Amino acid sequence: MKTTRLFFLLFILLSTSISAIADKAVFAGGCFWCVESDFEKLKGVSEAISGFTGGKLKNPTYNGNHKGHYEAVEVHYDPDLVSYKELLDHYWVNVDPFDSRGQFCDKGTSYLSAIFVANEEERELAENSRKDVVDQFPGKTVVTPILESSKFYPIKGKESFHQNYYKTSSVRYKYYRWNCGRDQRLTEIWGDRATVH
Repeated sequence: MKTTRLFFLLFILLSTSISAIADKAVFAGGCFWCVESDFEKLKGVSEAISGFTGGKLKNPTYNGNHKGHYEAVEVHYDPDLVSYKELLDHYWVNVDPFDSRGQFCDKGTSYLSAIFVANEEERELAENSRKDVVDQFPGKTVVTPILESSKFYPIKGKESFHQNYYKTSSVRYKYYRWNCGRDQRLTEIWGDRATVH
């Protein structure tokens, strides 16, 4: 009897710890403060970590060299609460998919939008979601690419104040977001589907 209970408790513990492990997805959509904020408001997302990805340079930094990298977020989510497809749907209505120079007031290669996929299933879902956006806007060119995932470098050390910036410096963040015209442009593109603040 004790052995049966022990196995049952072990099974429960293992099941709980396995389901507690979050899946990860990486998205670039301009300023990582904004992308982090947008994703952390989505049910099923436990956290979104600001950082860099997509380039070859090791250990990029915000104030130093991050050439070739995108500002991006690594989204940690519970697939039992939110699917990868739902993350994609949320992503699109929080970016300007037509801007080939950056996002909103931020211009330059590090501010370009992109979806980074880790496997074929993610690629297929991302490509289908991109096609849906293309079909919704027949007269426009969607420039947001689907790219292979590469090493993600979280912002850390002296620059770690960038993590959760929308919480720790909320007044400055809101002022920046408003002046950048992000929500205004999102509403212009997506209408009621935009998840503006």
